[in-house]
Amino acid sequence: MSPSSRSAVALDELERRVIDHAFRLQPSYAVGLGLHEYDGIVPDFRRSSTDAWAADADRLLGELSPLDDRELPPTRVVDRILLRLLLESPLFDLRDARELDRNPMAYVGAISLTAYIARDYAPVAARVTAILRTLDAVPGLLAEGRRRLAPPLPKPFVELALAIGGGLPAHFGEAEEFAARDGLGPKVAAARAHAEPAVAEFLDWLRNEELPRATPEFALGAARYQTLLRVREGIETPFAEVERAGAADLARNQARLAAIATSSRKTLAELFQELNADHPAADGILPLAREFVAATKQFVLDRRLATVPEPATCRVEETPVWGRALSTASLNPPGPFDTTSSEGIYYVTPVDPKWTPTQQAEWLRSFNRSMLGNVTVHEVYPGHYLQFLHFRRADGGTVRRVYLSPSFVEGWAHYTEQLAVEQGFGAPSPFAEVAQIHDALLRDCRLLASVGLHTGGMSLEAATQLFQREAHLERLPAEREAIRGTFNPEYFCYTLGKLAILDARAKYLGPRFHGNLSAFHDALLASGSPPIGLIDRLLAAAP
Repeated sequence: MSPSSRSAVALDELERRVIDHAFRLQPSYAVGLGLHEYDGIVPDFRRSSTDAWAADADRLLGELSPLDDRELPPTRVVDRILLRLLLESPLFDLRDARELDRNPMAYVGAISLTAYIARDYAPVAARVTAILRTLDAVPGLLAEGRRRLAPPLPKPFVELALAIGGGLPAHFGEAEEFAARDGLGPKVAAARAHAEPAVAEFLDWLRNEELPRATPEFALGAARYQTLLRVREGIETPFAEVERAGAADLARNQARLAAIATSSRKTLAELFQELNADHPAADGILPLAREFVAATKQFVLDRRLATVPEPATCRVEETPVWGRALSTASLNPPGPFDTTSSEGIYYVTPVDPKWTPTQQAEWLRSFNRSMLGNVTVHEVYPGHYLQFLHFRRADGGTVRRVYLSPSFVEGWAHYTEQLAVEQGFGAPSPFAEVAQIHDALLRDCRLLASVGLHTGGMSLEAATQLFQREAHLERLPAEREAIRGTFNPEYFCYTLGKLAILDARAKYLGPRFHGNLSAFHDALLASGSPPIGLIDRLLAAAP
């Protein structure tokens, strides 16, 4: 057997082992991809178990290292990089970020039943079995959290864990209602009787013991932040350069917004006031979102922006209660290994009736018609939903349908917002572009806040003011954005990924794809969701 074939065989065997190993630590990730043999499995977060997982990951990395790229087919060279990062990324979370030792959201966030309720991939009874298995594991999971979390915990992490955990009983109630369809409600009710007291006990512990002694310190620090860029995105670019690129994009977007205001003979304040005033009523948000789903799909087809793999349907639902503390809108995509359906679920967070009238009004203004149109472009067409339809048939090995780069996934969706405006979405009214730039300013500020919060000593108040001043957010959403940056530093991914795709378009669209946008976009999406550090290599080799 030649060295080339030996290396290829070795990588084939390693690919399966690495992927299986990654799913051991993150079974819900596998479920989201459509691998339902992982249904109902809750991760084992005991220190002895995660230490053993890390040691096995080190051994797998040791087996990947001797393989010589020159002895592998070009597509498998990329796959080998993805397999390495599939191990290095969770190792960073365990060892560098110490997520399981300092972030209670890791525990309450591991309890989700949405995958079993939302999608009709199996008989109700089979999905209820997964629900019961999950609920039965809740007391042990949260007890381990109490043993492992080491005070003082970062205060924003504790507060958000309380918000997420507070929505779990209602989420369990949704599961009981779902199970009642097949007469299985009593079984879920019995499981809830053990799970909910464990949740309440965990939240009481956080509220009464950990919150009073929590620390405002949450930052990764410069060295860990640089490592984060490498293990998530495969890039070595110094974070100071990333920050400069974000600041330059912010300046470009602000200049364009000022030009629109000047041509409209309005001040920026007047422009945003007019934008925000055109919003639906509280009960009109979801119907309007459904209209936009149909309109944006037709827009992609009419402008020939990319191939739309059929069947392609995406329904609109309210964000589940447990997810509303962190999400304005999101997409639950079809998994690449789910053979039962290609349907997407577009979640939109409604007005919370418990909010004050002022907060409710602010939320509605943030969901003005133009903004909701831009959000739909991002989440559905030609954004995430279209992206995941292509992801289901990505080129390369199995790992191409497993690895998800945050900056590729969110960068693509953010790029499509600008693409849609470039192609005339919402014209001739200026407000579609105003909404697009408004969201671009938000993403620019996320990048700047991420670097500032984690490497530059930026306070939460300073980050809140950044979003208010530079992204023109009102106080409530600005506070939410600042807090998000404490536990999700990689929300830099929107701008970072968008800029990488724009750079690739400028470099390859003409000479490589002869100006054919659809061909460029199809080739980009055919690569899966790779780290943005690999975009050049993948497009240069595209057929």
